[in-house]
Amino acid sequence: MDGTFTHQPVLLKECIQALNIRPDGIYVDGTLGRAGHSREIARRLTGGQLICIDRDQAALDAAEERLAPWRDRVTLVHGNFSELDAILDGAGVPRADGMLFDLGVSSPQLDDGSRGFSYMADAPLDMRMDRSGGLTAAQVVNTWPREELRRILYEYGEERYAPQIAAAIEARRQERPIETTLELVEVIRGAMPARALREKQHPAKRTFQAIRIAVNDELRAVEQMLDEAVPRLAPGGRLAVISFHSLEDRIVKMKLSGFARGCTCPPDFPVCVCGKKPQVKLVTRKPVLPTEEELTENPRARSAKLRVAEKC
Repeated sequence: MDGTFTHQPVLLKECIQALNIRPDGIYVDGTLGRAGHSREIARRLTGGQLICIDRDQAALDAAEERLAPWRDRVTLVHGNFSELDAILDGAGVPRADGMLFDLGVSSPQLDDGSRGFSYMADAPLDMRMDRSGGLTAAQVVNTWPREELRRILYEYGEERYAPQIAAAIEARRQERPIETTLELVEVIRGAMPARALREKQHPAKRTFQAIRIAVNDELRAVEQMLDEAVPRLAPGGRLAVISFHSLEDRIVKMKLSGFARGCTCPPDFPVCVCGKKPQVKLVTRKPVLPTEEELTENPRARSAKLRVAEKC
């Protein structure tokens, strides 16, 4: 790789191996990000095609330069991977030979303090992956009912102090709106007991994760993407999905297991009457995890899990 491009995408070697790339195949990178995975796919294609999707226009703009050597075989699409059917129809692609989805928030979004994803930099409460419209973190924090805030903090952030934090947010916003990330961090800190503030993990991490998931409707998008991706794979095509927290991984695991199962008749039925056949076979029974070497180079990969399925 050239010296201007040092970003190391998560589980890169494992993803490329999992996709089993054919030079003339059609591939989808449903989460373009910094284009690290896309570069490695594109450079292996000769007569093939790579469709790169991202909700964030900034990622697509940056990809023009990063993918320049292979631009003739790359199609860039501004969109949500939950609309995969429509995107593939628009690109004139009936079936793909491989699809990759990296569900992590891309490093530029985290590193750009102005985007409002980070609890370490002061910025307007935004957190939108697609800044062209839609719900913001400020709207969630300042207008959602306390009980709904408690629910998302508990379910999406697995935050055990969800009731206290939701109550503190409600109390503060009655005085004045919570407009910035560090204002929200202050409210979260004030709601948590002293022992929680001494933990290694930043006290706002789980709450920020929960609000980000809600703002971008991430879990529903993953479910919809999987439902649309499997039918659009060519026979023998591979689907590779990297998740970064247990909620996403659970969805990926359950969905892929369901597609691999086939018959859904009760166990005591003498013969199958549902007629369902397995649509995929699981290439990975257990998720592929980063190596110690990768974790040393890229600590953000620590919670990454890769699951792979192949179309029957």
